[in-house]
Amino acid sequence: MKTAYVFPGQGAQFSGMGKDLYESNADAKQLFERANEILGFRISDIMFEGSDEALKETKVTQPAVFLHSVILAQTIANFKPDMVAGHSLGELSALVANKTLSFEDGLQLVYKRALAMQKACEMNPSTMAAILGLDDNVVEAACQGIDDVVVAANYNCPGQLVISGSNSGVETACEVLKEKGAKRALLLPVGGAFHSPLMEPARQELQDAIEATAFQQPTCPVYQNVTASAVSDPDQIKTNLIAQLTAPVRWTQSVQQMVADGATHFVEVGPGKVLSGLVKKIHREAEVSQA
Repeated sequence: MKTAYVFPGQGAQFSGMGKDLYESNADAKQLFERANEILGFRISDIMFEGSDEALKETKVTQPAVFLHSVILAQTIANFKPDMVAGHSLGELSALVANKTLSFEDGLQLVYKRALAMQKACEMNPSTMAAILGLDDNVVEAACQGIDDVVVAANYNCPGQLVISGSNSGVETACEVLKEKGAKRALLLPVGGAFHSPLMEPARQELQDAIEATAFQQPTCPVYQNVTASAVSDPDQIKTNLIAQLTAPVRWTQSVQQMVADGATHFVEVGPGKVLSGLVKKIHREAEVSQA
């Protein structure tokens, strides 16, 4: 019996996130204030009191979700995960949780990632859409048949795959997939085409920062989005993290592999309960809880 700790990504944020930690835990308060210093603005104020609109901005959302997750993990008594994983942005939270990255380095990489992705979104207006009720191979084939940028981006759970690409590519794919029997093809309120070739400028920008950052030997394996397999080698973790921006998030496959490797209990660490729901859809027998 093994416990996997999983960390959410962009979209899990909510106004007021982390405020209870700040007010009830002196160590948490110190970390929030350290984050404010590193970022050069009081992100804690936006997290605790900001509007939903303010929290949606990528350069705020990503460090906010990261901070909530990482600081919450550091308040868990006897925190000794057997394995960790994170959904997209959440992979950086997972890498702090298993000691691959320091808190400071993790936050700086998250902020650089957010700025680079926001810039890439402004360069190429683009979007994402959730496709419900079709097999993955049907969605993949439809995307490949469209003469525009559109790819499978997030394998969230069986019957739920997010596609990503240019506005016209995603809209065309949605129409095609509705004709093929999709229960829903829903455009998502996101800033751009995450985990698609349109993020290549952000990948290039982040690569130098990741390569210049010290990655330590982790205390437990991380199941990375790109490979959906256990990784413990710091150099391989770096390579996969760089590739992650333009590659799909293989969440379904990651959870299946964690179960195959002995995970029976999944603990979601961070805002919301999205990953808990996905884990139960991927493996009904899994025990899930929130930190």
